[in-house]
Amino acid sequence: MELMMIIYILIFIIFALIAYSILQLRLAGLKVRDFWSFIQANQMLDKLYAFSKRYEKMSSQEQIIFLMEAEKVFDAFDKVPKIIWEEEYEKYSDVLNTYKDLKVIRWAQN
Repeated sequence: MELMMIIYILIFIIFALIAYSILQLRLAGLKVRDFWSFIQANQMLDKLYAFSKRYEKMSSQEQIIFLMEAEKVFDAFDKVPKIIWEEEYEKYSDVLNTYKDLKVIRWAQN
């Protein structure tokens, strides 16, 4: 009986923490979906950052994939206040510069 009571209390605490987190996101003006897409985009940013170092060696198909994925990352980052991702700014800036360079290269080829 005591074990069941402890389990119920722990489950209640977990749900309370989740509700508190969602409330804090709402108070910050964010939607949970936007924050979740930001977390996923942050993981993709690391991969794109590695690719951005060697963009001159990319095939045209890799360039197109890079451009599409970078646009998704930029959209997700735009929905979140900059103060949240300021420590990732250097990676974001490098990926953005590579994105701009690839856009110019692709435009010049066409």
